[in-house]
Amino acid sequence: MDSVGVLVWLSIVVTILSRSHADRNVYPSAGVLFVHVLEREYFKGEFPPYLKPGDASNDPITFNTNLMGYPDRPGWLRYIQRTPHSDGVLYGSPTAEQVGKPTVIEITAYNRRTFETARHNLIINIMSTEEFPLPYQAEFFIKNMNVEEMLASEVLGDFLGAVKNVWQPERLNAINITSALDRGGRVPLPINDLKEGVYVMVGADVPFSSCLREVETPQNQLRCSQEMEPVISCDKKFRAQFHIDWCKISLVDITKVVPVHREKPEPGTGILPDIGEYKPPSESLESRDYFTDFLITLAVPSAVALVLLLVLGYSMCCRREGVIQLVHHSSIQKSTKELRSMSKNREISWPLSTLPVFHPVSGEVVPPIHPDSYETTSMPLMQTQTNLQNQMQIPRQQPSGWLNVARLINLFFKIVNGIPEERKVAEALNL
Repeated sequence: MDSVGVLVWLSIVVTILSRSHADRNVYPSAGVLFVHVLEREYFKGEFPPYLKPGDASNDPITFNTNLMGYPDRPGWLRYIQRTPHSDGVLYGSPTAEQVGKPTVIEITAYNRRTFETARHNLIINIMSTEEFPLPYQAEFFIKNMNVEEMLASEVLGDFLGAVKNVWQPERLNAINITSALDRGGRVPLPINDLKEGVYVMVGADVPFSSCLREVETPQNQLRCSQEMEPVISCDKKFRAQFHIDWCKISLVDITKVVPVHREKPEPGTGILPDIGEYKPPSESLESRDYFTDFLITLAVPSAVALVLLLVLGYSMCCRREGVIQLVHHSSIQKSTKELRSMSKNREISWPLSTLPVFHPVSGEVVPPIHPDSYETTSMPLMQTQTNLQNQMQIPRQQPSGWLNVARLINLFFKIVNGIPEERKVAEALNL
């Protein structure tokens, strides 16, 4: 590293934890990159078996950092650790709003082999500076670097030295470093040792050099729109170690930036008035007894249901209309049951007088004995009933068997021998 790079790197605040168990105090400047390395070698002595300096140990150690009393870090402070066998790094650029406000960061180290923990506090005291903010700021995108590689003191010092040779400022500071993944970049494929890329913002007190402004020429803008590399005369001063994407360089002169003042809109009819911050109730409030509410919730519906039940019972059991309906319903049920039982117990055949018969000689259908005008509704349900008008005697069925067969043969011979028609009909009816 040349002398220019060494002088530039002296403006960057880099602190390393000491061996002391007391809280550590660091004093970064507002608007200047702050880097704090969490060394694994320091925390190895905190876990049993306690090793002496120089003893070999490769326990996996990870770190957790958070603002005291909160689960995460301040918005301006970032943390990165690639593997449990590499050091952790806290980095960021404090703003002027944090000046004079001590920030306590709790650092907890976890030994992934023994499951032991060690905790230390880092007190960040942000100081103000007369050089903040530097008026001319340039942001470079370096394609062949990761953020933890760029945070190394030697690498960052080399990059600032190259920028100083191209820019030639009197004061040059690294303002911020951001991983390309935080800007929406994609994780590169694990081939050809590809890097994720890193954005580095630097500030100076003199205007941009002609070399940096070459990217703004129409020819280079056209090449960038066609995804071609622009022609930059000073690129060779970076190319040996840093591959810069000149199409993504950003040059900002904050002296020409017009601040935008946004007026607070007046609340309309659909916006609730501002009533201040939410103040939760104190812990001294007495607990509320919900037993009475529980009884009321059950008693009211139960009382209404009981009243309706009493009214319905009085109407059906105590009033004449209700009693008549119950008696009528009971009689219908009783009659229906009786009819069903009678229909199951009937085993006699249907009366022959109700069925059509065939004439034994002519073969014509003989209608039933009683005419069509006979009132069938007066027929008794049971055959044992008597003394009813127009009741007819049901013929007694003859026993079946060989006797009927003999009678049919005898009738056949009589018909052949010329028996009179009246006698044939009478004998046929007696079968």
